[in-house]
Amino acid sequence: MNRLRSLLSVCLLASGSWSHTPGTANVSSTGTGPTQKVPAQLLDMSTTDQLLEVKRTFFQADVFLKVNLTLVLKDNHTDPQTTIEDWLKELLEVNSTMLVLNVVLVQDHHWSRYFCAFHVQDYSTNTVEQMIMFINHTLMSTHGNGNDSLVIQTTDLSIKQIMPQNCVEEMMSTIYGEYVWPETFPQVNQVMGCTEPTSEKAFRLCKLHIETDNTSWSEPDMTKCGPLVTIPDLENITVTTDNVDEVAGIIQDLVSSQLSNATQIPSGELNTLVEKLKQVVELGAAQPALSSKVLHVFSDILISETDVAPVAGSVLSMTDRMGNNMDFPGESLSLTAPSLALSMIDVHPHGFGGLTFGASSTTSLQEPNVFVNRSFEGKPISGANVTISLPSALHNFLPPGARNATRVQFQFYGTQDLFQDPQTANTSTPGDLSLNSYVVSASINGSHVNNLDHGDRVVVTLRHRQDKRPGDRVKCVFWDFQDNGGQGGWSSVGCETRSISPSQTSCLCEHLTHFAVLLDVSREAISEADNDILTVLSYMGCGVSSIFLGITLLTYLSFQKLRGDYPSRILINLSAALLGLSLIFLLDSWLSSFSNYFLCIVTAATLHYFLLASFAWMGLEAVHMYFSLVKVFNTYVPAYILKFCAVGWGVPLLVVCLVLAVDKDAYGSSASSQSAALLHSTQSFCWLQNDVFFYVTVVALVLLVLLCNTCVFLVVLVQIRRMGANKPRAHSRRSVQDLKAAASLTVLLGLTWLMGFFSFGPGRVVMMYLFTICNTLQGFLVFFFHCLMKENVRKQWRLHLGCGPLRLRQVSDWSRSTTPGGRKNQVMTSDSVHTSSLGDISHSSAGSNKHRMYLGEHILATPQMTTSK
Repeated sequence: MNRLRSLLSVCLLASGSWSHTPGTANVSSTGTGPTQKVPAQLLDMSTTDQLLEVKRTFFQADVFLKVNLTLVLKDNHTDPQTTIEDWLKELLEVNSTMLVLNVVLVQDHHWSRYFCAFHVQDYSTNTVEQMIMFINHTLMSTHGNGNDSLVIQTTDLSIKQIMPQNCVEEMMSTIYGEYVWPETFPQVNQVMGCTEPTSEKAFRLCKLHIETDNTSWSEPDMTKCGPLVTIPDLENITVTTDNVDEVAGIIQDLVSSQLSNATQIPSGELNTLVEKLKQVVELGAAQPALSSKVLHVFSDILISETDVAPVAGSVLSMTDRMGNNMDFPGESLSLTAPSLALSMIDVHPHGFGGLTFGASSTTSLQEPNVFVNRSFEGKPISGANVTISLPSALHNFLPPGARNATRVQFQFYGTQDLFQDPQTANTSTPGDLSLNSYVVSASINGSHVNNLDHGDRVVVTLRHRQDKRPGDRVKCVFWDFQDNGGQGGWSSVGCETRSISPSQTSCLCEHLTHFAVLLDVSREAISEADNDILTVLSYMGCGVSSIFLGITLLTYLSFQKLRGDYPSRILINLSAALLGLSLIFLLDSWLSSFSNYFLCIVTAATLHYFLLASFAWMGLEAVHMYFSLVKVFNTYVPAYILKFCAVGWGVPLLVVCLVLAVDKDAYGSSASSQSAALLHSTQSFCWLQNDVFFYVTVVALVLLVLLCNTCVFLVVLVQIRRMGANKPRAHSRRSVQDLKAAASLTVLLGLTWLMGFFSFGPGRVVMMYLFTICNTLQGFLVFFFHCLMKENVRKQWRLHLGCGPLRLRQVSDWSRSTTPGGRKNQVMTSDSVHTSSLGDISHSSAGSNKHRMYLGEHILATPQMTTSK
């Protein structure tokens, strides 16, 4: 100890300077001990009597009261803590003799009320009874701000006088010299002159605590004092069991002083600090207070601009050593510092039911909040940035022995500086990965946990620091200490990635270590401008499609002669499915804004249903074309349309019901990035949250339908070409008609959706624009090809809606040749394979079990050709 003190300069003992700060009192020092001085507020007096009264009470100590109250706050627009604290100060500090201190607020969520505790410091000459009466009368009244938007009602109140002890005299050896802080009144901010420079002051508050109603010295404010010991001087200090705590304090002061004047610690001085900290941890790891100091030193270094990569392994090793060797009362202890948290839980091998740890952190400058549950949750803790759940199967890895031999420790890192993998160092190069989450770890003292069974794996849920966008990929990884020649690196071996939403990813791992999520930035992200344009195009296209799909449905449902054949009935069902999809998509964001859990599930399930129904009817279009143009003999199917309806509307309903039965939480208000890409949106909306359900019930089914439709499309085009080759007509005219038929088929079979599977590479943005425009305008294209381009539809418009010269006066022969669908002897008659497949490809009945197909002279606008048996 003498050697340590010899490095420090001679202390400056007590100074005659004192200072008053808000929430404190002014004092002066005499030979007999501390005395109370006149508060500054009382000097503003207007009468001689008042001044005389102050003189009479010059040496009286302040009165301290403890107030507990229960209140109801009716205000939904402000922060309760700030609102209530301001309210208390406004009411009680009005007479300038009271100070409100240490306000603590706890909310009772079950009863929508608040429990509040605080201290009152009073300078006046009033008796304690008068003070209590004033506080009681003031706080027990209902208070509002005049327009009823803020109402505070106190329902219960208790007040008692407390008599906190003075802070006793204390000598401190610091890097700034030795200071003797004299005995001081509660809430007094002592002031002492700095050893160097002598013109500056050091401050230390005698803090009154709300938990104990007593006082203790807070950490001194030495920011204006110059250090007398530097980091290189640490090499001359020998760490022993007697001075280990003192050395830890000196290191903490040195780091704070260095970083207050610079943004980083040089590498040579950093190595000196780490080596000395190793000695401190070896001798004092069992002391929680000392470990807390070491943790704060790590925190200060990590949140600075210091390059900690060369000492990262040492820091992680010291943190593990502290967690394994620390001795503390009770069964658990958590230590926190800005961007760091260390939790230790002593468990019993028998009856171990699992553990769940969570931590939340807003910024790296704040200490994280820590949550520990003695059970296996398997789901993220609400509001946590990281959650890790250990299964009960880990009891097999808990060795018997001393209490800390069966210790589980969790670590949280709100910074990535300790985990610098060369593969994630440069995110500007295509193909690189970047760390996109905080880091969490779990370990069992003395055990190496690996090769867990599939059903007993560790579940880690990590919130992304940057939400992933459509096209981004995430990967669950762990820190492999043996990678990169012992420097460490990220590895994904033994971890399975399960994306929950654009903001969260779940990892299932078969071992314990440090876990995080990497974001694949190799794919070029679309710009903000392109994103906004695509959003506008999506809503505009869906709006236009909804209008024209409504017109299409109204046309075919209003005119009976248009819905007499199978193709028209299939078109009606397809249009209804597409209209439902467009309308729900347009309303989805608005409905999700209500933040209603049940409403969002219903909206997401309905959107899922209409999407599947749309593709189901596109697939049935292909089936009908195959029966009509390829397999034209012996294809009579009883209850043809009824069976189509059962498949087109029933199968999607069955899929949605199965999803709801397995996990209703699969639907929610945050869509996965893949889902968002399919639905032309990067905003949060009600949709499938779980990518497993998305790939199985959407991507797989959609891809299957599109592949089948593509095959039918090619076969039908070949059939059209063959049949058209037998008809003498101009080559150019035939080519135009073939193009029109191909375009019509593409729209009805939904082949434009295939562009979504090719939106990658250099042409990604162009493909996304084409994908968005074509698919959101699918309803308009249905109207264009199958209403506007259909001659029989135009005739019905002219017959029933036309006026003047546009009105059709006489019904043409085409309308009389159609036989209603649905009878046994009708086999896909006349205008069959309506425009939904080829325009006006006509065929007629040839008996109940045989069909003969006839290709009209024109693909899109040919009058019906009929034959008789």
